[in-house]
Amino acid sequence: MTVAVLVNLRARHGSEAIGRRIREILPRARVAVTQNFVEARAWVRDDLAPNTPEVLISGGGDGTAVALLNELRDQGLTVPAFGLLPLGTGNGWARATGKVGKRAALRGLSNLPERGPPPLRRSALVETEGRVTPFAGTGWDAEVLADYKAVQDLTPPAVRGASARAGYMQSLFTRTIPRHLFGFTPPRVRVVNLGEPAFGVNPAGQAIPIPGAGAGATLYEGPISVGGAATTEELGLGFRAFPFAHLVPGRMNVRIYAATALSATVRMPWLWRGAHPLPDDHHFFVTRCRFEFDRPVPFEIGGDLVGERTEVEMSLLEDAVPLIDWRRMQGARE
Repeated sequence: MTVAVLVNLRARHGSEAIGRRIREILPRARVAVTQNFVEARAWVRDDLAPNTPEVLISGGGDGTAVALLNELRDQGLTVPAFGLLPLGTGNGWARATGKVGKRAALRGLSNLPERGPPPLRRSALVETEGRVTPFAGTGWDAEVLADYKAVQDLTPPAVRGASARAGYMQSLFTRTIPRHLFGFTPPRVRVVNLGEPAFGVNPAGQAIPIPGAGAGATLYEGPISVGGAATTEELGLGFRAFPFAHLVPGRMNVRIYAATALSATVRMPWLWRGAHPLPDDHHFFVTRCRFEFDRPVPFEIGGDLVGERTEVEMSLLEDAVPLIDWRRMQGARE
């Protein structure tokens, strides 16, 4: 079985030492340790394209995995069995397939079978602006991401990696929420269904059809504090922002949370663990939709900010990626 591994040095736990350790665990693997996306793109073009591996491992965060998948797509390459090696900060997508953390990641690599394919699970993705991703959206998450990066830039390197969750919460409570508490008017959004008839969710957490919610129907119109679409439950650090992402097969989960910053602060423990129902919380299940905003808002794709948008379309890409299921592989070896 041929294996290739990309290690992103800009990821929180990415390092030359990790690259060397991976080479020790998988001596026959092709391992690339890259400083930037230009190097990663050249590796895909010069090394992977002529001889696509049977297994491809992305060592970094969600942003690294999303960038690698889209580069494969741009170069017309079929995605092989794809493993998420959680070396980033949030690692939200990686949590869907196994435990996160550097040690857990290396244990997972050591469990790769020497012969035959590893256990896989098909993963749907969100497609937007020509890119594929497990989640995309706007609001507080995009703002907190920008604020978190600003805080990290001001934090000494020796302290910066101590606790990603602490840094995230510091950004949330010292920058993002205060900005929304004083004189801030939230943007408004209109969510239009562009695909198959939409479903909603009842207070018991069960999917229910929405009458008259076919193509062209307005699913929601009003204020938005945070919202987007996802095919995975977590955005990272244990934050279950899309707890119903897998509730309806063949649909992506669109969520609009419209509560004020004060209300969200009070309910933060419930928001973090994905509790349901919550006031001013709206869930829809669609194959394609459009968000129309009344003013430019920050938009992020797979953990990376891509700028401001007044309109964005998102659609479901079914069975897009064959993900390595680290949990099943570990169970098979025990």
